[in-house]
Amino acid sequence: QVQLVESGGGLVQAGGSLRLSCAVSGVMLRINSMGWYRQAPGKQRELVALVTSDGTTNYSDSVKGRFTISRDNAKNTVTLQMNSLKPADTAVYYCNTQARKVASPYITYWGQGTQVTVSS
Repeated sequence: QVQLVESGGGLVQAGGSLRLSCAVSGVMLRINSMGWYRQAPGKQRELVALVTSDGTTNYSDSVKGRFTISRDNAKNTVTLQMNSLKPADTAVYYCNTQARKVASPYITYWGQGTQVTVSS
């Protein structure tokens, strides 16, 4: 069973910072990409940032220059440092990974979500 455990969400004023962390666990697991998505009320889930197995990063245009994603392959963790937060960043943030068991195709897994609220 693959599990994603998220932490670091909370309430912060505009201009402040938060750091989200996600730990991925599972036996005999090969991890490809790791990333973060978010979903605001009334909106579809959207990509925030991801990092591939070779270290390539990809960011939503709305967070470029403010957020930084990183991963620790030894610990199977991914972090999202969020600076200069805006009220528009308010959403439930979901950890995401593409991973596989040996000799199996890659499958997408999701965390349960952590709330980020940015007040004006």
